[in-house]
Amino acid sequence: MYRIEKRGPNRLDLEFSGKLNSDDMRILLDELIEKSEGVEHGRMLYRIGDFQMPTLGAIGIELSRIPKLFSLIRKYDRIAVLVERSWLQKASELEGKLIPGLEIKAFDPAQESAAEHWLAALSAN
Repeated sequence: MYRIEKRGPNRLDLEFSGKLNSDDMRILLDELIEKSEGVEHGRMLYRIGDFQMPTLGAIGIELSRIPKLFSLIRKYDRIAVLVERSWLQKASELEGKLIPGLEIKAFDPAQESAAEHWLAALSAN
């Protein structure tokens, strides 16, 4: 299950839980790309619920769209990730360190207001 909500010209909320197959991944990525049109210096709140590894077909779809995903991720400056599992928190923050110009900070789901505050804060850059 996923839900993508555009909350302003430069703000997107993404909620995800469960397992994605290739059809789900295709639809999710298409919607994410569409709703990110026109975003500049964007902020994203990403809620991860019951995470399950996607199917191999879903991973294949994601890999086939790498060029579009790199273009998409450049539209965002900050992503706050709300997730309980500590290994997903660490993986999220590591991903942010590997992508120039993108800050990713992970929060426990109970820290949603802190995540919102962090997203709204002006970047030091």
